[in-house]
Amino acid sequence: MGRDVVSAKLDVIFKKIFTENRDMLHDFISAILDIPSEKITEITITNPELPPESALGKFSRLDLSLKVDDKLVNVEIQVKEHADYRDRTLFYWAKLYTSELKSGEDYGDLKQTIAINIINFNMFSGENYHNEVVTTIKDTGEIFSDKFSIHFFELKKISRKPNPKNRKELWLQYINADKEEELAMIENTNVPIMQKAVRVIYDMSEDTRVREIARMREKALHDEATYLKEAREEGEAIGLVKGRAEGRAERDDEIIARMKAIGYSDDDIKGIFGL
Repeated sequence: MGRDVVSAKLDVIFKKIFTENRDMLHDFISAILDIPSEKITEITITNPELPPESALGKFSRLDLSLKVDDKLVNVEIQVKEHADYRDRTLFYWAKLYTSELKSGEDYGDLKQTIAINIINFNMFSGENYHNEVVTTIKDTGEIFSDKFSIHFFELKKISRKPNPKNRKELWLQYINADKEEELAMIENTNVPIMQKAVRVIYDMSEDTRVREIARMREKALHDEATYLKEAREEGEAIGLVKGRAEGRAERDDEIIARMKAIGYSDDDIKGIFGL
């Protein structure tokens, strides 16, 4: 039986891996966005800090915000499905897009902004694990602006068999790996950067402090999912009760109108309805 390993699918582990290993980050961005490695001259992490254990509670966001040459890039891991995830993604893209425009600057100075969403659930109906959302003219398909780009990578559609010639899939398989056997398959591709990535996971798995942070983060995400589920169920219950009350009120109004039509007085109606 293989040893227990921490998973890069957990956002706190993902962020720790790529903030501490810039060569891996460079290769990951190159592969995931299909940018030749030599075309990327500089990557700056604009939010490298990892929160202390006390901040790993509900609703903490542990995304990775980057400047990739002249582009703004945000990478987010999302394990649990949320009903409003598409709207939330648009909101965060818009915040990033406008984040660097200062008062008095031209709108033309706004940078190409790319959101990368690595999700552990299926959002789209097709079999492709990668979908890019862009803005186009409805009738012609012409690109409206090349500054808008949102990528979704669905981990549940990723093959479990590593292909050393497909770096994008290798990185996604690495992120998706939960077991030592899966990491060993990636290591056996003999791709040097992926072999290093696997060793990083093994080293982190031996670090008791990292394992505790991972445990706390998993608990926080579980608590958040439970809270949202309960809130949704409570909202649905309130809506159902309200709907029934409104339905009864409409029926009562109809009955009262008919009673008045056949001669019942207001006092008679109040007595019958207990008003």
